Amino acid sequence: MAIRINLDVELAKSKMSLTELSERVGVSMTNLSLLKTGKVKAIRFSTLEAICRELGCQPGDLLEYVNG
Repeated sequence: MAIRINLDVELAKSKMSLTELSERVGVSMTNLSLLKTGKVKAIRFSTLEAICRELGCQPGDLLEYVNG
């Protein structure tokens, strides 16, 4: 996969659990877990916006292009 998801890094920086993020953004634990492990094909901009708002980060902090 050429896009790496750094959700775990941003969660650690914010000292927030996946459960807490799930409750704050209104996205199921299952969907966030799939996102965290990179097993998703797409993400809605509204979801990305909500995650960035709660973690105080930019979309580029969560998504990283890996040339490989």
